[in-house]
Amino acid sequence: MSTQAPIYKLTPRSDWLEAEATGRFDGAPVDLADGYIHFSTAEQVRETAAKHFTGETTLLLVAVDPGALGDALRWEPSRGGALFPHLYAPLSLDAVLYVRDLPLGEDGVHLFPESVR
Repeated sequence: MSTQAPIYKLTPRSDWLEAEATGRFDGAPVDLADGYIHFSTAEQVRETAAKHFTGETTLLLVAVDPGALGDALRWEPSRGGALFPHLYAPLSLDAVLYVRDLPLGEDGVHLFPESVR
């Protein structure tokens, strides 16, 4: 395992169950359409959840070791200029550090683990 900070994938539980059955995550529909799997850093993941997954009750947080992804991982600017990690290959489940449920709080905002800062 690398010493790099984890990167995160947000995905509905149904998509992740399919990945567990096949041994790899090929991506959500938006990933497949864009040609890469979208990830976020700890600093970006809450905004990603709010922007793309508002109200999603089965959301999972998948923590991934970026050092295990090799050259297929690229850091690319978003429309706003921030660098986001993109994986140009299927995600091997061997690179996954952990998977956690992201329940909705009373205010409708996803509750992240304390370790994601």
